[in-house]
Amino acid sequence: ANADITKDVNDTEDLLSSFMLTQSRDGSGGGQSPEEVIGAVAADLLEKLPKNFDIELAEKAYPVDYYESMNTVLTQEMTRFNKLLVVIRDSLKAINLAIQGLSIMSSENDAAYRSLAVGEIPELWKKASYPSLKPVASYITDLDARLNMLSTWCDVGVPPVFWMSGFYFVQSFLTAALQNYARSNNYPIDEVSYDYQPMGMDPAEFKTGPKDGVYIRGLFIEGCDWDPHQKQLCESKPKMLFTDAPVFWLIPRLNNDHLNFPHYNCPVYRTMDRRGVLATTGHSTN
Repeated sequence: ANADITKDVNDTEDLLSSFMLTQSRDGSGGGQSPEEVIGAVAADLLEKLPKNFDIELAEKAYPVDYYESMNTVLTQEMTRFNKLLVVIRDSLKAINLAIQGLSIMSSENDAAYRSLAVGEIPELWKKASYPSLKPVASYITDLDARLNMLSTWCDVGVPPVFWMSGFYFVQSFLTAALQNYARSNNYPIDEVSYDYQPMGMDPAEFKTGPKDGVYIRGLFIEGCDWDPHQKQLCESKPKMLFTDAPVFWLIPRLNNDHLNFPHYNCPVYRTMDRRGVLATTGHSTN
C-alpha cells in the first residue's frame, strides 16, 4: 500500500540521516582533499548563481499602482531573492578564500562548509531563504527556476498562470489578488476571500488570466489522486505517492457570496514537514 511505502521511505531517510551524522569529514575519494572537493563545489555554485535583480528598473516598468498590487508583489519578491543571493554568494566566496588560506573561516561559514560537504543546505542560507528540504544541488536548480519566473514576469509581462509555489512569500501574492478585487469594487478587504475552482491540467492552455482573481499552478496532492474528467478527488494509483494538482482559479468573492457545493478543505504546505513557525505577520512559514 502507498502508506507502507511512505513509512518505509521516511524510515530510510531517518536511517541515512543518522549515518551522515556519524560520517567522518576528514577523508575524500578520488585523491582530492576535502578542501579541494568543497572548493570545487563552491566555485561551481558561484558560477551558477545569476546576477541580482535590478530593482530600480523593475520599479520603473511596474510602478506602485493602487489598483494593481501585483506590481508591488513583483518588486518585493525580487528584493527578497536579492538578499538571499547576497547571503549565498558571500558565504561561497568566503569559503573559497578560507580554503585558499587568504582569510579566516567564521563559525557560520565553517558550518556552511560542513553542510556543503554532505550536500545539505547550510543553516546560514536557510535563515535568509524560503522553506526547502531539497539537497543543495536541487535547491540551487529550484532557486534558478524561481528567479527565471520573476525575470520572465518582468521582461514579458504578468503571467496568465502564476507558479504559486515559486514565490518567496506567497501570502503577499494571495493578498494582492484580493486587494485588486476589493479596490476595484470598493469592498472592504476583510469582507473578501477566495472561492476555488479547479480548471484543466495543462497551464499552457491558459493564454490570458481571469478578469478577477488568479490562475495558479505548482500544487501537488498526497494521499489521493485527481480525476481530470470528473474534476474531483479519487483513490490514489498504486505506488503513486504524489500527483499533480490541476490549475486552480482563485476567485475573490464577498464572504457571503461563496458557492455552496460538496468539497474538502484540504490543508496546503510548502514542504513535507507539515509544520511551520508563526511569523510576526501572523502567517505560518510553511
